[in-house]
Amino acid sequence: MTVRHEPNELSIHVEDDGRGAAEESVRIGGKGHGLVGIRERVALYGGVLRIGPRAGGGFEVRARFPLK
Repeated sequence: MTVRHEPNELSIHVEDDGRGAAEESVRIGGKGHGLVGIRERVALYGGVLRIGPRAGGGFEVRARFPLK
């Protein structure tokens, strides 16, 4: 995960390699709202969200928030 604070923007980048989690760390029966919840929260603060597969495998989430 990378978090960057610039004068006019905060950006967050999270990625995985697509290999999955170790079995003991997998949470079954999650109670969150997943990617829909992330999209709603980013929009709530005027941000921009990009979610999707990474080149070469895996998945990434990028969020940018304007700073005032």
